[in-house]
Amino acid sequence: MSACKILLTGMRRITTVVVQGFFDITHNSVALIGIMVLFIVISLMARPELRQISEAKLFGWLQERQIEVTGEVNPQDASDRVTATNPKYLPKQQVALVFWLSKKYRVAPEPISALVSEAFDVGLRSKLDPTLILAVMAIESRFNPFAQSPVGAQGLMQVVTHVHSDKYQRFGGQFAAFDPLTNLRVGVRVLQDCIRVAGSIEGGLKKYVGATDMGDDGGYAAKVLAEHARLQQVVRGRAVQTSVRTIVRPPASASEPSATLALNY
Repeated sequence: MSACKILLTGMRRITTVVVQGFFDITHNSVALIGIMVLFIVISLMARPELRQISEAKLFGWLQERQIEVTGEVNPQDASDRVTATNPKYLPKQQVALVFWLSKKYRVAPEPISALVSEAFDVGLRSKLDPTLILAVMAIESRFNPFAQSPVGAQGLMQVVTHVHSDKYQRFGGQFAAFDPLTNLRVGVRVLQDCIRVAGSIEGGLKKYVGATDMGDDGGYAAKVLAEHARLQQVVRGRAVQTSVRTIVRPPASASEPSATLALNY
């Protein structure tokens, strides 16, 4: 065999080995990727909260890419991000609550509709009266999702975020405290734990507001329970006033100053 033929034969063998190796590597890589994808899919199906976080992160990444490429935000995205529901889609009892709360706290009925609907869903799962949940929101923040107290209690349910940061992890971190529905869900979990430890709703409310020694809570529990009672009346179809009536008592004498008593309804 001539040197030329030997060289050609060697080159063919080398080419065959390289091609076969490339095929094996590619085949194994595809199989490995397939296994990884299958594992990820199974994990997301078994853990709904992971799926929610993944969807949120993917959606956020796609939005960022859209802004980078086009320089503008899809107008529909703003509508999708709003926490609001049309009241006409809610049951009659919930609609009554929506318009009563909307009138009393001067909040648009659409976002209140979303909160009322969520309160009923979460209340059913947690075995808490949804009107109690709404009463806590009313007293804590007056339905302001961006409210913050001097001690760091934030959002609708005024959860102290840095104390309960672990409860926000499944929702993407501490900034989720300002998402109305997330704050509602976390607040209900905290309230549920407080009631379970205290053994009663009133005791749980005192613990929720920080009166752990069951002493003076500044009238907090009484305010929540009073609002709770009003909301229950609304659910039953009773007429409940939403305005604040001021009663002015004349002084007993010219030297005695008048007193103004504000009564909440």
